[in-house]
Amino acid sequence: MSFLKSRWPMQTVAVCALGMIGAILLRSPLVRADAAVVVQPPSVDKSAGAAQTAVLAGGCFWGVQGVFEHVRGVQKVVSGYAGGEAATAQYETVSTGRTGHAESVKITFDPAQISYGQLLQIAFSVAFDPTQLNRQGPDSGAQYRSEIFYADESQRSIASAYIDQLTKAHTFPRPIVTRVDPLKAFFPAEDYHQDYLFHHPTQPYIAIYDLPKVENLKRVFPELYRGQPVLTGLSMVKVD
Repeated sequence: MSFLKSRWPMQTVAVCALGMIGAILLRSPLVRADAAVVVQPPSVDKSAGAAQTAVLAGGCFWGVQGVFEHVRGVQKVVSGYAGGEAATAQYETVSTGRTGHAESVKITFDPAQISYGQLLQIAFSVAFDPTQLNRQGPDSGAQYRSEIFYADESQRSIASAYIDQLTKAHTFPRPIVTRVDPLKAFFPAEDYHQDYLFHHPTQPYIAIYDLPKVENLKRVFPELYRGQPVLTGLSMVKVD
């Protein structure tokens, strides 16, 4: 876990210290979020039917949730855990990197407004780097891997075909390592993780690594961006 990724941002001393560090780092050209990689839309896609869900993992769920909460056609985004068992679906346990879980988001979307393939295009373009193995930016560990958890054969087919398409097009300078696995279960994260980007925009980790992702979404996908995010309304501050 990155030092900047303080999980308890409202503790006064920690906030002051992180704020000073963040201010210094934000002025440094050596520390910044990755620039967007604009990838082509998927050649295999589906955009019909009732409301659907997509479960994606791509590093810290704060930023991934924050990006998709600003996407038109998305009805709800919940941060949580996928890939492991119910007994280990707690943040402190998942953070060991030994549970099989990945920090993930469950996206409920209207396929009449946005397709599953378009969600994957946004994910690979601005939400996370699909070439980083068991890490994302400053965070390392299996819990920060990128993974697509498919709910049915249609989602598996679209995701696998899209990765093949991007690989053949040499879209990225390194191989795509994003996994495509069946969704066994999704477990919502603790309430204090929900809508974290919205409620803590000045937290150094958010300011340095996650807010630029939302700006990239606005710049790269203006037709899919909405200024007012759709929130879970569950966020609360953890009190020791």
